[in-house]
Amino acid sequence: MRRAVLSCAALSATIPLTLTACSGGGPASAQASPGAEPATGGIVQVLEKPDFSHLDPARGFDGGVNNFYRLIYRTLTTRAAAGPHSSGTKIVGDLATDTGRPSDNNKTWTFTLKKGLFFENGAPITSRDVKFGVERAWDPDAGIGSPYAKQVIAAPADYQGPYRSGDLDTIETPDERTVVFHLKKSYPQFASVAAQPNFTPFPKGTGAKAAFDREPIASGPYRVASYRRGSALKLVRNKHWKRSSDSVRTARPDGFVWTFGLDAATIDERLISGQGKDINAIGPKVQPATISRLRTPQLKQRTLAGVTGCTTYMSLNTTKGPLRDVRVRQAIEYAVNKQTTVDALGGSALATAATSIEPPSIPGRDATDVYPGKDGTGDPAAARRLLARAGFAKGFTLTVDTRAAATEQAVAVAIQQGLKRVGITVKINTIDTSTFYEVIGTPSQQHDAALTGWCPDWPGGTTFLPPLFDGRTISAKGNSVLSMLDDKKIQKRIDEIAAMRDETAQNAAYGKLDAQIMKLAPIVPLNYTKNVLVVGSNIAGAHTSISYSGGIDLVGIGLADPKK
Repeated sequence: MRRAVLSCAALSATIPLTLTACSGGGPASAQASPGAEPATGGIVQVLEKPDFSHLDPARGFDGGVNNFYRLIYRTLTTRAAAGPHSSGTKIVGDLATDTGRPSDNNKTWTFTLKKGLFFENGAPITSRDVKFGVERAWDPDAGIGSPYAKQVIAAPADYQGPYRSGDLDTIETPDERTVVFHLKKSYPQFASVAAQPNFTPFPKGTGAKAAFDREPIASGPYRVASYRRGSALKLVRNKHWKRSSDSVRTARPDGFVWTFGLDAATIDERLISGQGKDINAIGPKVQPATISRLRTPQLKQRTLAGVTGCTTYMSLNTTKGPLRDVRVRQAIEYAVNKQTTVDALGGSALATAATSIEPPSIPGRDATDVYPGKDGTGDPAAARRLLARAGFAKGFTLTVDTRAAATEQAVAVAIQQGLKRVGITVKINTIDTSTFYEVIGTPSQQHDAALTGWCPDWPGGTTFLPPLFDGRTISAKGNSVLSMLDDKKIQKRIDEIAAMRDETAQNAAYGKLDAQIMKLAPIVPLNYTKNVLVVGSNIAGAHTSISYSGGIDLVGIGLADPKK
């Protein structure tokens, strides 16, 4: 999963910050515990800077919007809610009665829908609606989100989704409650694939021409009541959702209100001060400058922290200019000062320097650093030697795409300064946050490099390395292989590992493949990120989840006292 626009074990632990004191937050005795059971009713306020990338689940694919989708949409399977005793990574049945029944050596998967499932207009949800929703993943315009459906479900090479090509025969609907998927090959993790956003059902024929970005059709406990792009979004209860059919979503609040376009520092100030409706508010991770203020008992009680399970990295487009030479890319690996990127994100409270592509949360990870430098500061001398051998002793200029956010801009400057040490001039190209992933996922619009990140869609190497480095999946839109690496040896090894039946052995093999890929230097792993969040004093049911980039799992959140 692409990293959350805003940014293993129990992630809802309160952090012991020991920096400078501040005032605000009200008396500790008046505050609810963020992890307490929420009451029914009230409106949760959500403060954000950028708007969501897309309300259409076939188009959006990042930690922030994936989290939001679960409030208005349901999929065949989903992740369990995060909580005091759950990390929110377990896959459970959602629309389906279970996590699917595999046959034919995991090449055929059958799901049975629960009874009592309805869209927001009262129409029943059938297997045909599920089939149509999944088929939209192949549409050249709409299907720019999660790549897994297209990667694993068998389909003709020229299939272009339901609007252009009609029905996909490899998804069968023998009756109204049964849907059968035929895969390209054995895929034991298909239950996790069925939890992806583009497994959302929709009535056949709906959603063309970005209609769902304006007016979604809800299947979850809430529906969109109003939406002003870049300004505000309001959710109210979907009266046709039945709690008896849903074991994951508590749906305690009467609704949610998102306010977009707020400055990150302003969000921090509002959450710390906790005035008016802001006692019922949540927001993104705090800014680095705010960390030193979270010492008082009042604020510590409202603070959540944990690892995101994500890797921040700089992709290197292996098809452009000097970057076509592996020695140049290897020189960049040595030249980058990763510690300065950690400092740019706020120091050790918010990040640690990366040594491999896979983050520490991935089972079987191999932490081998192929390009070691002193304390994460790099090895400029080694970089200069490689550049000289490649014929670029005097350096060159490259353009790095990044988001229009303060922390990302700071990381870009850190990269710029690190590469300047070896004569490489970096031009920073800033892209609006809400469209960033769509732009860099379109190869014709991407520049030499991009600062981004990747989070696991489920625990294991399957969801980390293949989406980023299998060149056979490179596409004109919604491309996740930002490096444009198309290496046959890597692809052969990906296939060999995918064929392994023992998951432990498979994860260990992916760990070794990590180092093999890094020798080709298609990306520069920069850091493993952490989150620190402050919530309003009346917020309850707040638990962070590695499944949503370390953010608060929205399906369990609510208010301690809805009357406040």
